[in-house]
Amino acid sequence: MTATTKSLRRWGAVHKWTSLICTLFMLLLCITGLPLIFHDEIDDLLHNQVKPAEAPAGTPPANLDHLLAHALAQAPGKVPHFLIWDRDEPGAMWVSVGPTIDADPTNNLLIRMDTHTGAYLDSPDVTGRFTYIMLKLHTDMFAGLPGKLFLGLMGILFCVAIISGIVVYAPSMRKLRFGAYRAQRTRAVRWLDVHNLAGILLVAWTLVVGFTGVINTWADLVLKMWQFGQLAEMTAQYKDRPVPSKLTSLNGAIEVARHAVPGMTPSFVAFPGTLFSSKSHYAVFLHGDTPLTSRLLKPALIDAEAGTLTDSRDMPWYVSTLYVSQPLHFGDYGGMPLKIVWALLDILTIFILVTGVHLWMRRRGTGVSQERAIANAASIDSPALMS
Repeated sequence: MTATTKSLRRWGAVHKWTSLICTLFMLLLCITGLPLIFHDEIDDLLHNQVKPAEAPAGTPPANLDHLLAHALAQAPGKVPHFLIWDRDEPGAMWVSVGPTIDADPTNNLLIRMDTHTGAYLDSPDVTGRFTYIMLKLHTDMFAGLPGKLFLGLMGILFCVAIISGIVVYAPSMRKLRFGAYRAQRTRAVRWLDVHNLAGILLVAWTLVVGFTGVINTWADLVLKMWQFGQLAEMTAQYKDRPVPSKLTSLNGAIEVARHAVPGMTPSFVAFPGTLFSSKSHYAVFLHGDTPLTSRLLKPALIDAEAGTLTDSRDMPWYVSTLYVSQPLHFGDYGGMPLKIVWALLDILTIFILVTGVHLWMRRRGTGVSQERAIANAASIDSPALMS
């Protein structure tokens, strides 16, 4: 056995087992990811929601202290955790409220408000929506952090399967012209030709989406690192201060943040005592206005009693990497044309996964080894894969 054959056999084993282990979960991710590409359109189609009032260009936003008061009037006894600007609907914003300041924010009530009038719009329960169920299956399979980390591992295996597939099939495919489809050969050879061609066309996209998907499964850990790292440094001298009994103006705190970080726009505000702030600060997170900087956040800590700036720093590289990876994974930065492209590529990936399983089952049934099948498939006359 030559060194090349031994190497081919090892890479073939890597490709086979990484593919088999991850395929079922990759199918789950591709199938659930498909409707998520169009989640806004699906939600608009299936669910009625109150539209914000039409506002002429240049209309100033409502005073956020008044907006917050109106929101809290809809949820007596609850306290605000976050104020969030809606990226997709500039005329609306969200107030996230919970029973106590240290309650789990994933169970919060979301109150939707009109940005310009400060009026209450609605409080949709998204947990029963089709897109929410798809999102949970896609991100953690309803298993929380363990589910995310498990899917991250499957994503790593998927990337390894792609790379090993290139190594295994490239030598034999060099004997064929690009895109060759041998219509006169056996069904197994025709399946292999289609599988390989689709794989070649998709290799860059699947690697990008697979790798960025892995990064996104680490989001909870990345944010924990930031909390115990940079945020802890920024608030170290205030760690023993309690939550103020009376908070300074929210509207004023945001204006201080705007002036401290010129050229950036508020994305969301974390209230004192929540996960993304200290007990005595508003944390105003701002973003830029270019395609890249609109995905990058910069926090400004505002003293919740004095209303003055305490600190503002660029996020560390690992947080920025997480935020930049998200549009590459979801394809939501180029409007409907890019969404359609992403959907077509997703469907083609499903096809590759299905054909890969079909080829493995056929080889197993005929007893043909993988390296032998590869070599025979590149040959014109070999009967090894004949029915």
